Amino acid sequence: MSKQIRFNAFQMNTVSHQSPGLWTHPRDTGHRYTDPDHWTDLARLLEVGLFDAVFLADVLGAYDVYQGSADAALRHAVQAPLNDPLALVPLMAQATTHLGFGVTCALTYEHPYTFARRISTLDHLTRGRIGWNIVTGYLDSAARNLGIDRQLGHDERYDLADEYMDVVYKLWEKSWDDDAVVNDKARGVYAEPSRIHAINHEGRFYKVPGFHLCEPSPQRTPLLYQAGTSPRGTAFAARHAECTFVSGPSKTVVRKYADDLRTAVRAAGRDGDDLKIYAQALIVTAPTEAEAWARYEDYRNHVDIEAALALLSGWTGIDFSQFPLDATVEYIESDAGRSALASFTQADPDRTWTVREAALFIGLGGRGPVLVGDPRQVADQLEAWQDDTGIDGFNLAFAVAHDSMRDVVELIGVILSLLMYLTPVFYPKEIVPERIRWVVRFNPVRSILEVFRDPIYNSKIPPLSHFAVSVTIAVLAFGLGAWVFRRSS
Repeated sequence: MSKQIRFNAFQMNTVSHQSPGLWTHPRDTGHRYTDPDHWTDLARLLEVGLFDAVFLADVLGAYDVYQGSADAALRHAVQAPLNDPLALVPLMAQATTHLGFGVTCALTYEHPYTFARRISTLDHLTRGRIGWNIVTGYLDSAARNLGIDRQLGHDERYDLADEYMDVVYKLWEKSWDDDAVVNDKARGVYAEPSRIHAINHEGRFYKVPGFHLCEPSPQRTPLLYQAGTSPRGTAFAARHAECTFVSGPSKTVVRKYADDLRTAVRAAGRDGDDLKIYAQALIVTAPTEAEAWARYEDYRNHVDIEAALALLSGWTGIDFSQFPLDATVEYIESDAGRSALASFTQADPDRTWTVREAALFIGLGGRGPVLVGDPRQVADQLEAWQDDTGIDGFNLAFAVAHDSMRDVVELIGVILSLLMYLTPVFYPKEIVPERIRWVVRFNPVRSILEVFRDPIYNSKIPPLSHFAVSVTIAVLAFGLGAWVFRRSS
C-alpha cells in the first residue's frame, strides 16, 4: 500500500441523502439541515479529520418515477425537501481554513454565462477552495419545471455539456489577463480595458459575445469533478475531470470503472494516474467489532424499502413499483442515469440482484459498499478496497447525521493517520492549483510516525486506548512537523 487514502464527505442540503429511512433514527440530526450551525459544525469536524472536501450532491427535480408520483419521496424525505447547495459554501468556508467544497450543479438547466460568475464568486469567497461536480441531470421532473417537456437524451446532454465547458473555460481562463486588475488609486484605474477580452462564442447551443463579469479568482477554473461512468460520461471525464466519483456494490464493479476511466484519460492524452478517483462507501464502526455490528443492525432496522425504491426509480428512470420484490433486476435503456442501473446488472456478470436486494443495499449508504468493524478492521477494508480497485479515496456517505462522520474522524482517522494512509498531518500554507487544490502535502514526520505504526497496529490494545496513544503521538508529530515545515519554508 503506497497511496494515501483520501476522504470526501458525501452530503446534500436536505433531510435524508443516501440512506432512505435513516432520518427516523433517534440520533439523526438531518432535520436540522435548515440550521446554519448544522453545516458549520460538520465543516469543522471534517477539517479536524483532514478530509479533502465536503462533496455536495444536488438535483433540480423530485423523485416522481416511483408509482408515477412524488408522494413516496415526500412522505419519506427522499431528497425532498431540498435546498440549494451553493448557499452552504460561504457558511462552511468561514468556519474552516483548508476544507474544500465540491458542489454539484447541473449544466443542462443554467446558462454558462451566469453560472461562471457564481462559481468565480465562490472561488473568491473560499480563497480558492471551490470545486464543481459536473452533471447533466437525470430527472424529467427538473426539465418539466423549467419549461421543457422532457430532458434531452442521454448522449445529447453530453453534446451540450462539451460546448458548455468550452464557454466556461473561455470565460474563466481567456477573458481577463493576469495583469488586468491594476487597482491604481492614483490614476483612478481599477482594471485596464485593453486586458479584458470578449470571448465571442457562438455555437450550436450557446451564444456568448461578451467578457466574464468577474475578475480572475484564485483558481480561475474550479477543481472539476465528474460522476458519470456510462461510455459517454467516461469520455467526457477523460477530457475534463480532475477527480471522478464512482459508485458500485462490489470491487469488481468499481475496478472496472476505475480501469475504464484511466484508460480513457490516457487515450485523451493525459496521465491516467493524475485523475483522482473517489468511490462511494459507508463506514459503520465502533470501539469494538461487536458494537460495530450491533450498530449496523440498528441502522438496518431503519431502512425504508419504499423510500429506497423511490430513490432507485428516480436514479434509473424505471418505476420499480411495477415489479415484485423478488423479481430480478434487468438492465433497461433509459434517458435517466445509466450508471446506477448498470452497477446492479451489467457491470458484474457474476451477480444477479432482486428488487428487494437492491433496495436493501442502497437503503444503507447508497450504491457503495458498507464497511463494518472496529477501527482496525475498517482500516484494513479501506486498504483492501483501494489496493484491489485502483481508486484513490472514498466519498463517504452517512447513515446517521452527524454520528457517521464523527465516528470516522474520531476512530478511523486516528488509525489511518498512524498507518500513514490518511492525507498527512497538516494542510499547505497556500493553494496548489496544479493538483487537487485543497489536499495536504507530504508529511515530513512520516518516517518518525512509522516507527510507531506496527507496534500499535498489531498490538492488543483496545481501540479507545489506541485513540489516546494516537493523540499523544499526533501532538508530538504536529509540533515537530510544524518546526520542520517552518525551517524548510
